[in-house]
Amino acid sequence: MFEYATRKHYLTVNPFLNVSIRVKFRQVVRKSGRTETYNTEELQILNDYLEKMYSETNDASFLAVRINFYLGLRVGELVTLKWGDLLEDKKLHVVREEFRDQTTNTVSVVEHTKTNTDRFVIVVPNAYELFYKLAQIENTDIPLLDFCTEHAEDYIFQRDGKRLEARQINYVLEKFAQRTGVKVKSSHKIRKTYASNLNAAGVPLDCIREQLGHTNLTTTMQYIFNPLTETQTYELLTKAL
Repeated sequence: MFEYATRKHYLTVNPFLNVSIRVKFRQVVRKSGRTETYNTEELQILNDYLEKMYSETNDASFLAVRINFYLGLRVGELVTLKWGDLLEDKKLHVVREEFRDQTTNTVSVVEHTKTNTDRFVIVVPNAYELFYKLAQIENTDIPLLDFCTEHAEDYIFQRDGKRLEARQINYVLEKFAQRTGVKVKSSHKIRKTYASNLNAAGVPLDCIREQLGHTNLTTTMQYIFNPLTETQTYELLTKAL
């Protein structure tokens, strides 16, 4: 901070230039899966809630949350997906994101991601089922890509003809927490749950990095926690030892 202030000429001299801290004055406690992910039990309860709410309201925000547990996108990327981004080779082309101007508090869509690079995310069958539901195609034998081609420029997640915004996704999670009495976990925890579940299933770390859109593996490692319940963890340790 002081280096930055000196570099910007807010200060003439860095007061910490010759200061060295030789003792460990506090212990840094790493976050755990309890706070950073939805474990398997929580995820089941959340999915039941989302399914129930979607059947009652037909509101795409509930399916958007469910789908992202299979995609692991940044919430700004999720809400700017278009049907034309779904490709033939079971992949999703992530090319844009929602941007909020902190000065004017206005929201817009920009044609790039956080890292200024596009990427391709693998779409698994469970995700395809939810895309079919959003497209309101009951027969999954009908090619979804035909619908995607016809509606290529339409946003996937809409309400009353308007694109959903990131804040609406977080609102769904907040309401879920209120109704169940659990602590609120933001949409970013979905990305961490996604990465942690892939890691627990043995998916190579570099593949997880690519799916998340990270430049280096160090960043990806900060997204990986234990997403299992205590009982599942115990059973896994027992089997291993």
